[in-house]
Amino acid sequence: MSLADSSATFRIRGATETDVALLFSLIVELAEYERAPEQVTGSPELLRVSLFGDKPAAEAVIAEVIGEQIPEPVGFALYHGTFSTWESRPGLWLEDLFVRPAHRRGGVGVALIRHVAQIALERGCSRLNWAALDWNAPALSFYEKLGAETMEEWKLLRLSGDALRCFAEGPSLR
Repeated sequence: MSLADSSATFRIRGATETDVALLFSLIVELAEYERAPEQVTGSPELLRVSLFGDKPAAEAVIAEVIGEQIPEPVGFALYHGTFSTWESRPGLWLEDLFVRPAHRRGGVGVALIRHVAQIALERGCSRLNWAALDWNAPALSFYEKLGAETMEEWKLLRLSGDALRCFAEGPSLR
């Protein structure tokens, strides 16, 4: 079923622990779309612990098309908290947003981001941030239409893997 069908509607719901396998499969689909499936080094079990363990690091919501059959999962958003020292208020970071290709341009992406934005406001957050790949013109155009601002003056930086380990364990810099 496509959202282009007049009978198709969708809902956004909070992910539960029973959704871990589904979420992980959607993460793999996202990585394939972003041309980086080899970079998925996590596992469903690590995701379960990160979302539903003793100290959850993130949260997720799932978009489902509702029809006459069982609801069909068509996308997700995964987010976690941040903090602005200048504003002395929390924020949310939208880590991933993904809508399966057959269901794009039907309002699912807008609904997912709006849902996360509403959570941010309910929690007293001052901002909702995310990143997009510079080659992903459809996503960048979509975000611009939402009113999102591209932060050109900021560069994302990352320490990971061996570089993170070496720096953390290594001698101090002078």
